[in-house]
Amino acid sequence: KKKADKKRFIKNERESIAKKKDYLRGAGAFKKVKSEVTAAMRVQFDSEMMNKMKESPNYMLEKDGIEFYLAKDHGFCWGVERSINLAYSAVETFPDRTVHITNELIHNPMVNEKLHVKNVNFIKKDADSNKDFSEIKEGDVVMLPAFGASLDEMRDLDARNVKIVDTTCPWVAKVWNTVHTHQVRGLTSVIHGKYAHEETMATKSMCETYICVKNLDEAEYVADFIVNAKVGDGRAEEFMVKFKKASSSHFDPHTHLKKIGLANQTTMYKKETRAIGQLLQKTIMKKFGPDLINEHYYEFDTICDATQVRQDAVDELCNMHFDPNEPELDFILVVGGFDSSNTAHLLEIPQHRGVRSFHINEASCIHADNTLLHRTIDGGIVESEPLILADENGVRKTKLRVGVTSGASTPDREVQDALGRIMMIHQNSLQLS
Repeated sequence: KKKADKKRFIKNERESIAKKKDYLRGAGAFKKVKSEVTAAMRVQFDSEMMNKMKESPNYMLEKDGIEFYLAKDHGFCWGVERSINLAYSAVETFPDRTVHITNELIHNPMVNEKLHVKNVNFIKKDADSNKDFSEIKEGDVVMLPAFGASLDEMRDLDARNVKIVDTTCPWVAKVWNTVHTHQVRGLTSVIHGKYAHEETMATKSMCETYICVKNLDEAEYVADFIVNAKVGDGRAEEFMVKFKKASSSHFDPHTHLKKIGLANQTTMYKKETRAIGQLLQKTIMKKFGPDLINEHYYEFDTICDATQVRQDAVDELCNMHFDPNEPELDFILVVGGFDSSNTAHLLEIPQHRGVRSFHINEASCIHADNTLLHRTIDGGIVESEPLILADENGVRKTKLRVGVTSGASTPDREVQDALGRIMMIHQNSLQLS
């Protein structure tokens, strides 16, 4: 019984904090300002050009010699819009209080800059990402970002007698409920995610025992250990060197990989998460036999719907590029924060399929001299690559076909600004040729 109580404790403690009167979550806490805030968001973030593309039967708009093809699912998801609305509402509701936020609200520079303009204080971090809560005073308002907050942060803030505004995406909370189920069943949570990402850090804090795998290669390493490692063969020491930062402090691979459950950072590449799930299921069946699979393995789909449909929509753009009955796309533009995981995965799809594509985090990445600053699939930032290519004679096309998508944290206005720069460059090149 004591063991069962311990397994339930993390979720119980989180919920006990969230039930207190100064813990605000959901639009119901801000009814008086909701409609006003929603209208302000529409003015700030909507785009006339993008709306025209959405109204077109094939999401295409031809303008200034360029055919823009918009991914059918793109941009702000419901969870992000909800988070922004709650954050803006908190600022409007408590105009005379100091308002803090424990991290970037979402991974988008335009949105976070809007909060800076509203005088929201972003909590400072040191080189190891430890946050300095010393500037938070009694009676202040503290917002938790869309990624959520760790249990330690929730405890700390709860003790400071502040108002907490929780903007955590409900899909992230769904993952927390899944790892709670793992604890109840006595399973180790295998989290497909980046161990230092804000969302995964929060999820780890909701686990009793966990290990993070960032990709299929790491999952295969774990699977090989489960099947082939023996106590005393030295592989456990090697394993812990590899996963020291990505596992719970008490983690023992020989003990804690006998019963496992899969969860994921909501913004990961869905096909990879599914491949990891299939690998782990086969591994457990090989180790313990198919009859015991339900005792040793549990999986519940925690891939965010918004992430999934945006990835599918980029796949459709790639299919258009390879359609023999259609001209190829000159490139696909992916717009979203450089530190946005879901946006990075949108770039992976065309890159893996051999379609020229670029990830920019804001319109200013596109320069008037036809170069751009963009993030590569490996995470590097390239500063001056040409955007619109010329043929071997130095002549540029008179008509371009451009695929367009954006991450779940990206406002349509940001995309419109980027497309405006592409049109300007194209028109300038035609005048010079």
